[in-house]
Amino acid sequence: MHDRPKAPPIVCSGRYANSMRLTALDEAAEAINLRKSMGVAEARAIFPTLEVIEEDPAADLRLLEGIADWCDRYTPLVALDGKDGLFLDITGCSHLFGGEKALLKDILSRLLQMGLDVRGAITSSPGLSWAVSRFGQGGVIDEIEAERVVAPLPVTALRLADDTVALLRKMGLKYVGDLMETPRAPLARRFGATVLLRLDQALGTDEEPISPRLPVASLSAERRLMEPIGAEEDILALTDQIALALKPSLEARGAGGRIFELVLFRVDGRVFRISAGTAQPLREPRRIAALFTERLQAVYDDLDAGYGFEILRLNVLRYEAFDTTQSDFEGHKQKYASLAAFVDRVSARLGADCLQSFQLRESHLPERAVLAVPAIDALSASKARKGNPPPSRNERPVRLLERPEPVDAFAIDVPDGAPANFHWRRMRHHIVKSEGPERLTMEWWIDGSDTAPRDYFRVEDDQGHRFWIYRKGLYGHDERQSWYMHGMFA
Repeated sequence: MHDRPKAPPIVCSGRYANSMRLTALDEAAEAINLRKSMGVAEARAIFPTLEVIEEDPAADLRLLEGIADWCDRYTPLVALDGKDGLFLDITGCSHLFGGEKALLKDILSRLLQMGLDVRGAITSSPGLSWAVSRFGQGGVIDEIEAERVVAPLPVTALRLADDTVALLRKMGLKYVGDLMETPRAPLARRFGATVLLRLDQALGTDEEPISPRLPVASLSAERRLMEPIGAEEDILALTDQIALALKPSLEARGAGGRIFELVLFRVDGRVFRISAGTAQPLREPRRIAALFTERLQAVYDDLDAGYGFEILRLNVLRYEAFDTTQSDFEGHKQKYASLAAFVDRVSARLGADCLQSFQLRESHLPERAVLAVPAIDALSASKARKGNPPPSRNERPVRLLERPEPVDAFAIDVPDGAPANFHWRRMRHHIVKSEGPERLTMEWWIDGSDTAPRDYFRVEDDQGHRFWIYRKGLYGHDERQSWYMHGMFA
């Protein structure tokens, strides 16, 4: 490593307990006996030319998440550990990199080349890895060496609260080895069960799962390249090859993918994730590659290839049972497949919300009877509901207003007649024909039991326009009745 150029020590500061305190230090600051949580004024008194930078937690989190994305090349099980650490579950992955020592060396050396000074450890438990990487020398620790390695570490290495650590030190228990030699029952009574739990987690006798920050793919295939690529056509050609490698795994499960994710690892550590969904389960490589043809055309201008991508990975985030029945002679299934392919392509290019469809819901109120959903999801849902006819309803207008609009109406035939004319959107309409009423009561479990019912009418004016209007409230029961426009017929 090159010697650091001559410069004053650098620290980060943040406001805690109404005072500015140090939150991070570089090596030069540590060498002059500065420490975390020290006040900024005290630190400047020790070293007047100290360079103090205000902390930016949001930027720190973005950096940590970027490193976590980069670590996805080693294992998909990557979890954030506080503000400055990562947990990687490499079970079953180390042999792909030449063993645990080679894997750890590769991670640390690559991060060092990126300008990040990091320490890491590979052990049998997250607690031991956390302790050794922060308070020890790091490295690969065998399970049988756990007690010997953790014993000389300070009790802070057990991830205990600051007040608990202070109390332990006050009682003369400064090192983990001191806790290991103390009877467990008195220790639990005096300091609580958390101390024993953290001790067992560090020794690996109590399992501690980690929670990955991203969903783990059901299936995955990747290509590691000798020479980076960056051209769009090269990315698509390689995606087609990777999709071909996924097909046997999908066939073995009798499934097809519904949500795919293309992960591009740039040589400088930046990671890009591009996802695409399908209207029906899919496992044909060419159609999978076609999805990303549309997605890349939509996002390629924002996809900075830099010096190229060295790893391409295709994940199946969600899959469903694949229908292998033969098409009928009239080609109805082929028509459905063509529609699904069209929806897939358009949704991949313009986004899942660009095409909308409607799903019926169990409600008799017009504004709640249907729900607008992306067409890519509606096709799959309609296929699952095959054979179940929709519930029958009276005639409904072609266009339903998002919210009913009030109208000024004049009714002669009361209490159950339609209005003779009404004024809506600055126009007067004279009604010549009407049909109704169709009474709809409100859903008391949502709107309350005292909400007035609606009387709907289908009306036609003297110009031939047909409307769907309703009266809210009943004559003789409600103090005031009001009229609303809810839709128009063709």
